[in-house]
Amino acid sequence: MGFLQEFKAFALKGNVMDMAVGVIIGGAFGKIVTSLVNDVIMPPIGLLIGGVDFTDLKLTLKQPVLDAAGEVLNPAVTWNYGAFVQQVVDFTLLAFCVFMMVKVMNQLIKKKEAPAPAPAPEPKPSKEELLLTEIRDLLKEKK
Repeated sequence: MGFLQEFKAFALKGNVMDMAVGVIIGGAFGKIVTSLVNDVIMPPIGLLIGGVDFTDLKLTLKQPVLDAAGEVLNPAVTWNYGAFVQQVVDFTLLAFCVFMMVKVMNQLIKKKEAPAPAPAPEPKPSKEELLLTEIRDLLKEKK
């Protein structure tokens, strides 16, 4: 099998296509969660802590070097911990959402794979049936 044919067979397998769809959906889902965090959740939290945007939180390690005209020669060195906090919140919400999706999918799969209930056992024969069976068997033996 040629290299291109082998690659085509690999690329068109169901698992690869499923993975590609998952990556695309995951990227779009990540953008939705990022927007949820940045645009919905973080503004009220920032308001509660004094109107601070988390991405603006930083610690200046070295002040910028300016020339006499006020032009920046060397920019400030900052530790941008607010951006890290923002990413941690994004990740936590994304992980929670993925967990919930997997949990729902597992429940759906369990329902789908649930075995059919076992057939009800045959009812025990009544006393009359047992007596008639014995009589039948005795009659067969006499013949």
